[in-house]
Amino acid sequence: MALTDLPSLLRDEPALLQVLGRSAAVLAVPDPARALTIAGLATVGSRRPILVASPSTADAERLASDLSTFLGSDAVELFPAWETLPFERVSPALETMGRRLRTLWRLRDPQRCPAVVVAPVRALVQRLGPGVEEVEPLIVRAGESHDPDVLASWLGEHGYRREAQVEHRGEFAVRGSIVDVFDATADGPVRIDLWGDEVDRLTSFSVSDQRSTGDVAEVRVFPCRELLPTEAVRERAAALVGTEPWGREQWERLAEGQIFDGMESWLPWLSDDERTIVDLIPEGGLALVVEPRRLRDRAADLLAEEEDLARTLARTWEVGHDRGFPQLHAAFDTLFSAASLPVWTVTVTPDGPDVATVAATGWNPVVGDGDALVRQLTDLLGDGYRIVVAGDGEGTAQRLWDLLADRGFDLPVEVGALERGCVLTGVKLAVLAEPDVTGRRRTHRAPRPRKRDTVGFFDGLTVGQHVVHHQHGVARYGGMVKRSLGGVERDYLLLEYKGDDKLYVPSDQIDAVRHYTGGDTPTLSKLGGGDWSKTKARVRSEVQAVAQELVVLYQKRLHSPGHAFPADSPWQRELEDSFPYRETPDQLKAIEEVKADMEAERPMDRLVCGDVGFGKTE
Repeated sequence: MALTDLPSLLRDEPALLQVLGRSAAVLAVPDPARALTIAGLATVGSRRPILVASPSTADAERLASDLSTFLGSDAVELFPAWETLPFERVSPALETMGRRLRTLWRLRDPQRCPAVVVAPVRALVQRLGPGVEEVEPLIVRAGESHDPDVLASWLGEHGYRREAQVEHRGEFAVRGSIVDVFDATADGPVRIDLWGDEVDRLTSFSVSDQRSTGDVAEVRVFPCRELLPTEAVRERAAALVGTEPWGREQWERLAEGQIFDGMESWLPWLSDDERTIVDLIPEGGLALVVEPRRLRDRAADLLAEEEDLARTLARTWEVGHDRGFPQLHAAFDTLFSAASLPVWTVTVTPDGPDVATVAATGWNPVVGDGDALVRQLTDLLGDGYRIVVAGDGEGTAQRLWDLLADRGFDLPVEVGALERGCVLTGVKLAVLAEPDVTGRRRTHRAPRPRKRDTVGFFDGLTVGQHVVHHQHGVARYGGMVKRSLGGVERDYLLLEYKGDDKLYVPSDQIDAVRHYTGGDTPTLSKLGGGDWSKTKARVRSEVQAVAQELVVLYQKRLHSPGHAFPADSPWQRELEDSFPYRETPDQLKAIEEVKADMEAERPMDRLVCGDVGFGKTE
């Protein structure tokens, strides 16, 4: 039985039968069974979508990940919160804004609406930008007609930055009839190959070598800015020039329709709309408030933090009135007052004898004690339980099956990453997850690009050395500094530019900064000037010249004969299958590519580098 079939088994769960159909209810669910219970509710209940309010971002990510295993990834959306502080002149991550817009877009149409939306409380109470409910993605399919100039115009107007070569989210490039774009919500970029105005081919491609990796059926590109300079926003910004002169510089840039880093921090001034995601849940939905006490406390902390920041910044920016700043976050107690959707409370333990309670437990600790696991499984099978085992990947699932088979169990082992398993007494169902057996928490969730490791970045970096900011150019590293706003301290990288200009980069955005690797002592860039753009243009020209030479060289190599090795033998495959550890995605990719090169009839041109790490694969 597949893991996606398990939620339907909860149709006979007594606690769910007790609360289904109610407009208000309290449901007690032990933490190990929370994901499976909500998945069961989404499957056997009639309300769609289910908005799950989670106390923290970490809780929301874990819950969304497990729900995706039970319901399928397309049925679950994680609605993330901005990583930035209120009023901080730094934009949230482009991926965050894109995923938020994708969720809101899906909520508008029953055909594409997710079954479950998981939101941490910070995202739940955050006001939405003006016009977000009207945002439509750019959808491109093979065979359709699209003017490349129109595509480029749309991308620029919706926050994408034009570059010579696409390397990061939120970038696009145009080379003749080819348009490359890295969608804010995607794990990799896509190439749109046009023949005239007709889309001839759509392919994904690798950022590292810009080579196509496979065909795709459809490209869906969401705006990568949650605040766009629409006509209404520009008019509002122009009016603020006179009423709020302390922010003239920012209002003028917004009034001119510019897109710049940190523009989202001015959202509260540019819209009177106080809607949150709760207001956009369609009729027929349901809200689950998980651990309401923790939610209220966290929401209260957010509002208090925002008020402290506003008071401090009002003095710093010399605001000439006492009206205060508009708030980015709404009060938690008002979130559901105007909404028509039913609201249920989900607690860990029942508050009274009449509370509907899911009878469930986690697995007893069995790590290193195979006999204890055998006893638990034997007892459950003897009591008539249906047991399903979940392994994170194909390799670990097979090893779990072998382990259990050696102990005399013939249990179904499915591939699916779960944080932990559970035992549901009411429906006699047990799910044994890999971490319950190994004790290791999952480290390989759905792969997505990660920011550079902070520790690795600072290795060998000293004050006075030169660094390069992706957008602003060459600077001198001035060290790590702490800046306090309203009692909230954050770490920043101080970058010093020409003319005593300074840029403070939050430590969680160091991915935009690189070590300077040129041989000569560089000239500092002018912050906000055009010299950095000119430098990049000159380097691109030089790189293109080198690339042309390499093309000629590789053409010669491709036409030179090489030695083709035979394909894998059964003995080799048997040896590989005996490897007791799970390969990482990069290791698997390297293995496949090296084998393909060795079996080809052309000279091999590849260098594989690696390190031993902690020694598990040496």
